[in-house]
Amino acid sequence: MSQQNENQGMNLPNPAEMAKTYAEVAQRASRLITQYMEKKAKDGVEAPADELGVAKAFMDLSSRLMANPYKMAQTQMNMMWDYFSLWQNTSMKMMGMPGPNPVAAPKKGDNRFKDEDWEQHFLFDFVKQSYLITARHLHDTVADTEGLDEATQTKVNFFTRQYIDALSPSNFALTNPEVFRETVKSHGQNLIKGLNNLLHDVEAGDGQLRIRMTDTSAFEMGKNVATTQGKVIFQNELFQLIQYNPTTPEQNKKPFLIVPPWINKYYILDLREKNSMVKWATDQGHTTFIMSWINPDEKLAKLSFENYLLEGSLEAINQVCAHTGEDSVNLAGYCLGGTLTMTTLAYMAAKKDKRANSATFFTTMLDFSDPGELGIFLDEGAVSGLEKRMAEKGFLEGSEMAGTFNMLRANDLIWSFVVNNYLMGKDPFPFDLLYWNSDSTRMPAAMHSFYLRNMYLGNLLKEPGGITLGGVKIDISKVKTPCYFISTIEDHIAPWKSTYMGARLPSGNTKFVLGGSGHIAGIVNPPAANKYGFWTNDATDGNLPESPDDFLAGATQNAGSWWTHWNAWVTGLPGGSAKVKARKPEDGALAVIEDAPGSYVKFRLDAQKKENA
Repeated sequence: MSQQNENQGMNLPNPAEMAKTYAEVAQRASRLITQYMEKKAKDGVEAPADELGVAKAFMDLSSRLMANPYKMAQTQMNMMWDYFSLWQNTSMKMMGMPGPNPVAAPKKGDNRFKDEDWEQHFLFDFVKQSYLITARHLHDTVADTEGLDEATQTKVNFFTRQYIDALSPSNFALTNPEVFRETVKSHGQNLIKGLNNLLHDVEAGDGQLRIRMTDTSAFEMGKNVATTQGKVIFQNELFQLIQYNPTTPEQNKKPFLIVPPWINKYYILDLREKNSMVKWATDQGHTTFIMSWINPDEKLAKLSFENYLLEGSLEAINQVCAHTGEDSVNLAGYCLGGTLTMTTLAYMAAKKDKRANSATFFTTMLDFSDPGELGIFLDEGAVSGLEKRMAEKGFLEGSEMAGTFNMLRANDLIWSFVVNNYLMGKDPFPFDLLYWNSDSTRMPAAMHSFYLRNMYLGNLLKEPGGITLGGVKIDISKVKTPCYFISTIEDHIAPWKSTYMGARLPSGNTKFVLGGSGHIAGIVNPPAANKYGFWTNDATDGNLPESPDDFLAGATQNAGSWWTHWNAWVTGLPGGSAKVKARKPEDGALAVIEDAPGSYVKFRLDAQKKENA
């Protein structure tokens, strides 16, 4: 047998590839270390700041636990018993005997332990269950600690979970069966490639780890994402206005305007043709418009929430009405875009402006009294820290917001990529949703500070006259526009019970619908997929019960997508079924500027860094 055949039989790594990989790792590491030392020498060394008050929260926890030794002793006894049971089960499994049910099992949907060896191999099964037992008892120890205030308890629970998630055996090469097999198979090349991937991501993040979630080179705006055909018909320093080409001979008389969140790019509603709400709405006969927000820089630092209202959402309404010749529009706002939309409606109500025929709100917070776990990052200390950093540049880096949202689902959005990219040594898989998720946007300092302090900290939006914009006291109770609220039952960003409380604020006829799944999947849920379903309670229309639990108790679950339900609602409003000849973007009062998706949305921060490198 030749040497070449022997090497192939032993599956030895290619020496040339090994040398190349080692060289790349050495080169990247050397450059990064040099850059880090130079930066530290220039900036000086500062004591780490605890803006979130994590240290204080755990000090409070420690004192409360020490004051309750009975709970600690009980927890330890329960954990010892679970470990004893696990030893018995493992011993039986080692001897080939069928064991009883596992002492601890992963929750449904926990993909960390999906490899079959986690269950079938007694050693990995023991490691897995040991971790789950420890995690369970650690969580039980800190949860519902007597004497802790609610905010501190929420903070302790959250960061304890982050600690538990980080220590999962799935995150380490020697205790993850899939990584272990790949390491043996490739003679450790997966770890070398993973280290190179790690250094690449640190390099791309200017010294901070920015985990690549997808292959961004696999996508091009307007080619395989944001593909619905249309034209940009208006722009100012804040946004571009896109009108989509008609796909039906007639269209609904009332135009449809979508206000997306400025914290993300609009094309979450236009990822691919098969799941594009923009395309679907156009196919149903809506003359569909959408705002594409600018990705701001330091020159726009002083733009305020008032600017986003007067020169953003309100200006978009002005332009849609001028372009189509209609006297009112059907509005829709997603998340923060919905918050802005309702604020705009309150402003219009004070001005006796009746150009809003209806308004639809996707996962929108108006009452911020219970923001869920996101509130951990939005207390006074955290907001003050953000304001300090924003003052330096004039904006908040989009990566900071993205990192916060990723922490809310750390196993799915952080650790799964650590395993894939750094332990398995694989390149991230091309996925359009993750391409969008990584396409972060900045927040102008003045606007973001106003939003955080007045909405999250002060919860002033729900108070009549709590905030003033454009010389108008904002009072949501004066909004009589027919409203449709769609929230999702598993939303970790805008908890549905909180969005429900906001739906009770306007005084017009309001329909609340609860969709399945979460913040993204529950909204981007095309009828063809026939997934998730939604709950309705027709008896509560216009008079929502005080409690969201009362709403759900009387609700009916429906199969399929809420999109068709919404379309029936909006076209069922007075004048909603009236038709006009299909409107082409070039036939309106405004001149075409460029093809959709426009230039504003194409500006990516990660691409800019590559160009400047």
